[in-house]
Amino acid sequence: MAFKKLVLFGAGKIGRSFIGQIFSRAGYDVVFIDVDERVISELNRLHQYRVMIKSDEGDSEMLVTHVRGVLAANESEVAGEISTCDIAATAVGPMALPKVCALIAKGLELRHKKIADYPLDIILAENLREAASLVRAEISKNMLNDIDLGNYLGLVETSIGKMVPIMPANLSEVDPLLVFAEPYNTLILDKKGFKNPLPTVPDLAPKENMPAWVDRKSFIHNLGHAAAAYYGFSRYPELVYLHEVMVKPDVYKTTRDTMLQSADILMRQYPGEFTSESLTEHIDDLLHRFSNKALGDTVYRVGQDLYRKLSPEDRLVAPLKLAIKYRMPYDKILNIIACAMGFCAVDEHGNRSSSDMKFGEETNMGISHILENVCKLPVDDYPEVHDQAHKKIKALF
Repeated sequence: MAFKKLVLFGAGKIGRSFIGQIFSRAGYDVVFIDVDERVISELNRLHQYRVMIKSDEGDSEMLVTHVRGVLAANESEVAGEISTCDIAATAVGPMALPKVCALIAKGLELRHKKIADYPLDIILAENLREAASLVRAEISKNMLNDIDLGNYLGLVETSIGKMVPIMPANLSEVDPLLVFAEPYNTLILDKKGFKNPLPTVPDLAPKENMPAWVDRKSFIHNLGHAAAAYYGFSRYPELVYLHEVMVKPDVYKTTRDTMLQSADILMRQYPGEFTSESLTEHIDDLLHRFSNKALGDTVYRVGQDLYRKLSPEDRLVAPLKLAIKYRMPYDKILNIIACAMGFCAVDEHGNRSSSDMKFGEETNMGISHILENVCKLPVDDYPEVHDQAHKKIKALF
């Protein structure tokens, strides 16, 4: 086919600063699908946007070109774009995925009529476990025609490690397309998910064992973020920014030690996939990135949403359960869970989310209540965890 086009659902921060940017620089026309009328209008007026790379070494600017947009409400136009693209991607978040899947189903049907021998690969930039299964089910239930999706649809899971700096609201008002980004630019994705040959995009890092790399993101990156926020707040509640707590030697050491403990668990879960040296190098790189003052990341943003971050399959409890399964140490991870009990950082307006306020009320019932009802670690099944947690709470508070 003569064209080289990416259809990208989601013109938000990850869509513009990461997925759209790396494909545009690799020679793709990027068509953004979004509900934001102003963003779509500006994309079609300018056909380019700026990405500001923020780092402690200094800021730099990148111009992303060959872009345009289509409103998600224009379903027939969206379907037409899908029917003639080389590859598609989503960067919309779990809540919007069902609506996106309905649009994709219409596009697939039109595409199949035009080019039945050209499958569609979709990169799922969602940081969502089992994203491919979820999206396949949603697309299937919206299909009107009998198309063999097993052969015609490639669903490519990813591990999104890019951190997007906070932008001042006044800049977005002036230029709604401007987006900040950190220098990190690697897109880890599932090599086995593609039906077509891998795209020639320099920043892609295809992996054979994708579940291992999804867990690496959760057990190392996300866990490290949580450790820095929860332990950092417990020791220095007056500090606002993540880089401020990261320069404290005790926070840095505790965060690193907790990440290393989780790395050991990750290697036990996926023997042969990682080495101690590679994970240690990854951890030290993340710690450097967490300390990037230019990101402007706050302790509040990193630590908020406690119900999700302490849920049984998320960054802290999931590796802890694996440690118990393999009879490995988990004391450092449990210490961070205990620190989360006292996390009450506020945003720039002095507010907390209603969800976290409710969590705070539940902590009055004790850590065993949180372990039982939020982390789903019943005392009858995990008595040692409860016993150690009570000791840690007494030491902390």
